[in-house]
Amino acid sequence: MAKKAAAHHGGAWKVAYADFVTAMMALFMVLWISAQDKKILIATSRYFQSPFHSPMEDHSGIMPFNKQDNSSSKSDEDSAVPKAQNQNKPVDISFLNAVAADFYRLLHIDQDLEKKPIDIQITSDGLRVTLFDRTSQPIFKGDSPDLTPWGKFVIQNLAWLIDRHGFRVTIDGHTRSQLALPRPDYTGWELSADRANTARRMLVYYAVEPGMIELVSGYADTRPVEGEAPQSETNQRITLSLTLSAKARAELGAPGNSATADAPVAAAPEKPL
Repeated sequence: MAKKAAAHHGGAWKVAYADFVTAMMALFMVLWISAQDKKILIATSRYFQSPFHSPMEDHSGIMPFNKQDNSSSKSDEDSAVPKAQNQNKPVDISFLNAVAADFYRLLHIDQDLEKKPIDIQITSDGLRVTLFDRTSQPIFKGDSPDLTPWGKFVIQNLAWLIDRHGFRVTIDGHTRSQLALPRPDYTGWELSADRANTARRMLVYYAVEPGMIELVSGYADTRPVEGEAPQSETNQRITLSLTLSAKARAELGAPGNSATADAPVAAAPEKPL
């Protein structure tokens, strides 16, 4: 009798093999990215959090860059814009509202809360962001300049937005009165200045170029929030004034819009934490 031919087993193994190779390639990519420096990790994280705003559009992307060349090119671009053209040039309110809404969305903050952990206001040339250090959701650990996990999370997301849109930053630290500090020679002046400097260091650590930070100040309890008692914990806060660079103002300025100072931002945040 003739020997029966072997049965044909088909190509199902090829599909399984292709899946295996794909999984191994994905594992290789994850391991390779994990081995990169912190700037690349931050840029990768930014992309997956907001893929429609690719970090490759700016210098904070994955490709390495020369900081000195980048700074000089920014200066050249800013100087190329006539100063008279940018003086008192209004900023597009819709752009500022979009930036504020993006920040609220990243932090999952409900703007309708009676006491929000963060307040954002539109100014004549940018945004004023106030981070409140309240007992219910503290930014700092006790009466110290050390950030809580929530504080680090807030500063990290704020750093990404500042870097993405090219804001220049001024940081002010404030405290309440009647603080019970451990040392008599360490007062609200030192604490407010140290907290402002902590915010500066963390912004630079996460994404912001050091040259974009223009001023860091500590005011102790000399500037309480309007309508609040001097000893109210609402006075414990960090205020960051964000202003657009000359080039950004030239690109975003809209003659038909005029930013109203301290106007509340209309944002559509998600549910609070």
